[in-house]
Amino acid sequence: MELERIREAAERVAQSLGLEIVDVEWKVGRDRFLRVYIDKPEGVSHKDCEAVSNQLSVLLDVEDLIPGQQHYILEVSSPGLDRKLTKPAEFERFTGRLARISTIEPVENQKFFEGRLAGVAGGKVQIEVQGRVIAVPMEGIRKANLVVEF
Repeated sequence: MELERIREAAERVAQSLGLEIVDVEWKVGRDRFLRVYIDKPEGVSHKDCEAVSNQLSVLLDVEDLIPGQQHYILEVSSPGLDRKLTKPAEFERFTGRLARISTIEPVENQKFFEGRLAGVAGGKVQIEVQGRVIAVPMEGIRKANLVVEF
């Protein structure tokens, strides 16, 4: 199965509805799951998820993008309050928000950072930790998520 072709189909559907695709995941366990995370600046509604699910389901069948006769479960949702961050534009969009970043290799002798996002410059995510701005290379990020604040 080509996840990239599924992502492209999901992006066509989302774009037609004024939405963006945040992530697409394929998980195989006891069941087969295709998870699609959508977003828009003003937030995602249940109707948005339903519309993407209905249209994408048809497109996946018509273009035969999910191989095999075994059924699969399609889930469409918002990325959540603790959303994963993967693209430079997402780090820019959430400047000022609290985030956690873990790296593949140490940056300034650390692999874990929690602080306020301060944008992206020169391919590096800027994160303010205890009054210091640390530049973390995009390609060196293992995982990055927003932190829920109350």
